[in-house]
Amino acid sequence: MNTAPSPAEDRDLAVPLLTRSTLIPFVLITALFFLWGIPNNLNDVLIRQFMKSFVMTRLQAGLVQSAFYMGYFLLAMPAALVMRRFGYKSGFVIGLGLYSVGAFLFWPAALANRYAYFLAALFVIASGLSFLETASNPFIAQLGDPRSAARRLNMAQAFNPLGAITGVLIGTIFIFSGVNLDASQVAALRARHAYAAYLHVETMRVTGPYLALSVAALAMLALIAAKKFPEALVQSEAREEHQGSLQTLFRHPGFLLAVGAQFAYVGAQVGSWSYFIPYVLSYTRDQDKAAGFLLTVSLVAFLAGRFVSAWLMRFVHPSRLMEIYCIANLFLVLVGVAFPGWLGVWSLLLTSFFMSLMYPTIFAQGIRGLGANTKLGGSMMVMAIVGGAVLTPLMGLITERTGSQALAYLVPMVAYLFIAFYAFMDLRIGPAGDQEG
Repeated sequence: MNTAPSPAEDRDLAVPLLTRSTLIPFVLITALFFLWGIPNNLNDVLIRQFMKSFVMTRLQAGLVQSAFYMGYFLLAMPAALVMRRFGYKSGFVIGLGLYSVGAFLFWPAALANRYAYFLAALFVIASGLSFLETASNPFIAQLGDPRSAARRLNMAQAFNPLGAITGVLIGTIFIFSGVNLDASQVAALRARHAYAAYLHVETMRVTGPYLALSVAALAMLALIAAKKFPEALVQSEAREEHQGSLQTLFRHPGFLLAVGAQFAYVGAQVGSWSYFIPYVLSYTRDQDKAAGFLLTVSLVAFLAGRFVSAWLMRFVHPSRLMEIYCIANLFLVLVGVAFPGWLGVWSLLLTSFFMSLMYPTIFAQGIRGLGANTKLGGSMMVMAIVGGAVLTPLMGLITERTGSQALAYLVPMVAYLFIAFYAFMDLRIGPAGDQEG
């Protein structure tokens, strides 16, 4: 077992990311990272909008993330089994189909004006995204030299925050109305029996963006279905994993730690972004739209972090860089908890830069050396996304019990502490192949 990365391993980061034969598949699948980033971060807008249009608490609105990430959790393993039988392309096609159907269901959900129907539609969207992520992440990681997998995945994942920024901007511009009624205005509407109609109009504002997403997903499905992957990739899909099993997968302590770290990371990311707008509204005088634009700035920092990290990984081992980033985020979140207000807002905003490398790095490091178990391992890494369904409501519960939005950010603090521990251990455990040795 390796106890530390060798200097040669650090210099391996200079190997090429892609070849001519893998460039087009890389570009095509990387586009999916952008496409699924949009609904992921529209959820942050939906939480605030549903608190308004359905008059509910933060904890109740947090069920948006629970429904969404349960779709990831429940469909990741079936996605892996389907792809073991039919290949990566089946995962892309099924995922885009479910994505399109779920986005379309927002229209009847809004017409019925039922919160539960929206949660069901989000579950269907997330089920599709589970197929896409289970297929895309290992596909990109294996699309070249294993030594450059973390850099390649970070590069592809850099387009995910572009989708996230697009999603928040769409929500801020087209979903947030900018109308915030005070108690006297609500009372006046109730007196005229017009308050329910006002709330329904606010609910209907979510339909346009999701219908557009439904069409976009269908268009991407047609492109993927029509594209023929290079024969070498098709053969690789057909050969791999015929002997993979969960029993052998569970023998890799580094992989199991990676799954736990991914659970913690997604919970920290989703919770941080979901409650960022409520945090801004609680401790500043900004309104919905201004808070939405601040969240967009945070996502721009996230995007910048992806590109900066991909460059830094040429010189610094991915796990070492992640360890440093976790320490930075521990400090920034502590400031957000201890000093609620503009100092806390900007500190929490900056955490996006340092969390940017964590998901792809944990994923790439976690599936190293799994060989025949790569698809199953990838599906378990995607299942770990359920952290977003667990930690986000926990943050809402802390807010409800304590009356403090700032204290809820103690949850991401604990998550970053665990991720730092994983990064520390990964430098010593090494790839799965080394663990077996």
